[in-house]
Amino acid sequence: MTKVQSWLYAFRLRTLPLAFSSIITGSSIAFVDNRSNFNWLVFVLCLATTLLLQILSNLANDYGDSEKGTDNDERIGPKRAVQQGLLSFTEIKRGIAVAVVLSLVFGSALVAEATKGLDIGYGIFFFILGLAAIAAAIKYTVGKGAYGYMGLGDVFVLLFFGIVGVCGSYYLMAHRFNYSVLLPAFTIGAFASGVLNLNNLRDRESDAKAGKNSLVVKIGTANAKKYHTGLIVLGFVASIVFVFLNYTSTPQFPFQFLFIITVPLFRRHLITVRKIENPADFDPHLKQMAISTFIFSILFAVGIIVGSAG
Repeated sequence: MTKVQSWLYAFRLRTLPLAFSSIITGSSIAFVDNRSNFNWLVFVLCLATTLLLQILSNLANDYGDSEKGTDNDERIGPKRAVQQGLLSFTEIKRGIAVAVVLSLVFGSALVAEATKGLDIGYGIFFFILGLAAIAAAIKYTVGKGAYGYMGLGDVFVLLFFGIVGVCGSYYLMAHRFNYSVLLPAFTIGAFASGVLNLNNLRDRESDAKAGKNSLVVKIGTANAKKYHTGLIVLGFVASIVFVFLNYTSTPQFPFQFLFIITVPLFRRHLITVRKIENPADFDPHLKQMAISTFIFSILFAVGIIVGSAG
């Protein structure tokens, strides 16, 4: 494997569609609410910044778990870059540093462009929020206070993939806040937490031995499967309620439920996950869940944009 291939492997490209889902969801609502003044440059900068933050998170996760010995031969999931010797600790640390710098550069450009003409306080707030996102990406597994080792990973995923990602991108493009946007924000955050839950279900035994007390380690496999079902069901309910609250007066109202098309996809997923007994069998469902979330966000966006036209 070439060095470029090693870095691409460390970036974990299969997780990137999940990262884009929050931006697509928040931006589509902003487009409907502010169609004539929608800033496409802000949208592109949102995607770029989110991409860099996801890569940063993946590199930091690779470094942190390898440093703590969590990525060992007992781990079922795909071997990480440091674990395989594809990248050294020094190289991965440099990669993390570069990702931090690029995240700051693109994030700063995003905040500057998106808050142009607004009070400076908004720019400061979103810049601090960006710093918090960078810190959260690193502290999931790195350092003594790594929150992923305390069972708080799900909380931070719900917060940053859902609330911050969707509501933040909405505000940066619509320049207003609509409390109902918290509903689809919860949806994307819940689905993203579902991906993490599958990861932790797969690695429950090796995580427990390594002292990584994920939520699954704390509550057990059976309860984690119920929790997984709850995340997906409540996620759908939240988005359905959002549509009812915002678009019942439009002629194309039914079209805005286009995302319902994904229900059979998620239903089949839940049935399969409930039946899994071998932890290794959870692994392919991580990618499927990430892609399903991405498809959901696309259909959600198309539905409310087309359904609200005219």
